[in-house]
Amino acid sequence: MKMPENSLISTLLAGAVRKMPRQGRSLASFERMLAATRSLMLERGEDFTLLDVSQAGEVSIGSIYLRFDSKDKLLQAVIAQELLDLIAGEEALYRELVAGSSSLEELLDRFVQSYSAFLQDHAGMLGMIMRKAASDPAISGPGKETFRRSSDLAVASLLRFADEFGAGDREGKARAVFHTVFAAIARFQGLGASSESADREMWEMIRSQLPQMMLAYLRSG
Repeated sequence: MKMPENSLISTLLAGAVRKMPRQGRSLASFERMLAATRSLMLERGEDFTLLDVSQAGEVSIGSIYLRFDSKDKLLQAVIAQELLDLIAGEEALYRELVAGSSSLEELLDRFVQSYSAFLQDHAGMLGMIMRKAASDPAISGPGKETFRRSSDLAVASLLRFADEFGAGDREGKARAVFHTVFAAIARFQGLGASSESADREMWEMIRSQLPQMMLAYLRSG
C-alpha cells in the first residue's frame, strides 16, 4: 500500500532503512529480513539478536547492516510495514462490509463480527506496537496516525447509511461508535499498555449485544 510522502508511517519506514532495495534478489532478501524479524517479535518480543534474524531469514549479517544501522531500525521498519498492512487490510474490509450490507443494522452486525476477527488476526503485533508506542515517540506518532485512519474508514462506512441516523451530529455519532467498538474489542483481546484481557463468556455476551446497542444510539435523537 502506498501512503502520502508526508505520512508519519512512510517517514518512519524511510528513516529506518538505510538503502531501499529495488528488485530481484535484493528485494527478496529484504523481505525475508522483515518477515523473519516479525516472526521473532511475535515469538520473543524484542528478545532476539540480528544473528537470530540472519539465521531465521537466511540472510547474511552484512546484508542486514547494508539495509539497517541497528536492530532498533529494523524493528521500526517492521512496525511501519505492519501499520501499512493494517490500513490496507481495513480498507479492503470496509469495502466488503459496505458492499454486502443493505441497511445500517446489517452493517453494524457485520462490522462488529468482522472487525473483531480482523483485530484478532493482528493482535500479536498490534498489542506489541501499542505497548511500544506508550514509551517510544518514534512509534507513537505513526501509531496514532494509523488509528485516526482506522477511525476515518469506519466513519465513512457508517455514514453511507446516514439517512438511518437520528438527529444530531451524525459524524460525531459514527466516530463514537467506532471508538466504543474498538475499545470493547481491544479490552477483550488484551491490546494496549496492559496485557489483561476480559472473560471470554462476557465478551461473547457483549459482542452479541453491541450491534443493537450501537444501532439504538445512532438512531437516537
